[in-house]
Amino acid sequence: MWRTEVSNQTPGTPRSTREWQAADSAHFLHPFTDHQALAAKGARVITRGEGIYVWDSEGHRILDAMSGLWCVNVGYGQPALEDAALRQMRTLPFYNAFFQTTTPPAVMLAERLAGIAPGFKHVFFSSSGSEANDTNIRLVRRYWDLMGQPQRQVIISRRNAYHGSTLAAASLGGMPAMHAQGGLPIPGIVHIEQPHDWAHREGAARGLTRDDFGRLAASWLEDKILELGSETVAAFIAEPVQGAGGVIVPADTYWPEVQRICERHGVLLISDEVICGFGRTGQWWGSQTFGSRPDLMTFAKGITSGYVPLGGVMVGERVAQVLIERGGEFEHGYTYSGHPVACAVALANLDLIEQLGLVQRVREDTGPWLARQLATLQDHPIVGGVQSCGLMAAVQLSREPRTGAAFDPAHAIGMVCRRHCFDHGLVMRAVGDRMIVAPPLVITREQIDEMMGLVRQALDRTWEEARASGWV
Repeated sequence: MWRTEVSNQTPGTPRSTREWQAADSAHFLHPFTDHQALAAKGARVITRGEGIYVWDSEGHRILDAMSGLWCVNVGYGQPALEDAALRQMRTLPFYNAFFQTTTPPAVMLAERLAGIAPGFKHVFFSSSGSEANDTNIRLVRRYWDLMGQPQRQVIISRRNAYHGSTLAAASLGGMPAMHAQGGLPIPGIVHIEQPHDWAHREGAARGLTRDDFGRLAASWLEDKILELGSETVAAFIAEPVQGAGGVIVPADTYWPEVQRICERHGVLLISDEVICGFGRTGQWWGSQTFGSRPDLMTFAKGITSGYVPLGGVMVGERVAQVLIERGGEFEHGYTYSGHPVACAVALANLDLIEQLGLVQRVREDTGPWLARQLATLQDHPIVGGVQSCGLMAAVQLSREPRTGAAFDPAHAIGMVCRRHCFDHGLVMRAVGDRMIVAPPLVITREQIDEMMGLVRQALDRTWEEARASGWV
């Protein structure tokens, strides 16, 4: 196969790394990027991947502890997914789902998803999580309109949440930097505080047990509903575990209380499962891990393990039946809703997840093993705490772990640590002073040990640099 014969180039005319970087800088505007800074440095050129590793154009092997972007759950180079795409492309590369038309892969995937999502029988497909969360806004507002309560327009989300980057999805998210560009959020979306005890350690969480803080954080939702008037609130949206916000794992008391509050006030519950879905937390869905019963679930990323774009919304019967029985035409959709190639790859991906027993493996083997290895970092002089849920984990960096003192933000200690990770063959993401990993679900115990060795090495070098710079 060409991937083994040409390890450092993509097919076509060979180029040097500098040539790739120059062309990239000249033509490719990257997402979430300071383009001037990138042009000065030059992009890292990734040319191939296999298993949990990727290789750059210089031939360096890198352990991808972020699964691409939280998505390559079954790892790189899985022939079953590649073959599924090729077969479908040769049979029917595209047809739309408009005009009362469907395709077998879309029907089969919808049927399959209903089988692994308890309480859900219907699916609305998109191409991404951002589009899916835009769809959620349309769905919940249409639902309340049909229910004779059109005043229920407001959707509550959380600060530091990420739900995508379209205008509507970015508004749902609670990232201040995103809101500052573009006059966001759009009307009808409000935010409450996140259930992050470390972030609130000097305030609301001071002196509370973790369980008590979980109940307090959930009460902020009810406070906001009462402030706005429950008759105006359409839905509450949240990730079971906040991913891009820093792998914020809520207390066990949080989600049961959120569920009770939503039911008390008749508010729809949206679980954004773009990161947590398809085994990441040790269950098919993060809502199963935390015991919530959402009305809508957003999915993307792991549905195809990132091999092709696909997203969507699992629509619960409370909403679906109203749309079907009372709705008439739903004026919403996408050219690529139910794209046959994407759906065929998703079916192959779900087959592989089941054949390899990845959900059970994360729950019973690799997830607990990662948690055990992560705990060994608690004695590190720069680590203030660790958290994990299944195969997603966070390491909180602290200038003084004993007191929880934070680094000066000007030092950007997380970016310093990320640089040391990349320099030594590890992809680890920095979210402020929080370092996070979410490796492919196919990772083994031995590979977790390898990953954690690289993590500790990066922490050691970050500590050395912080001491040499007088930051500690």
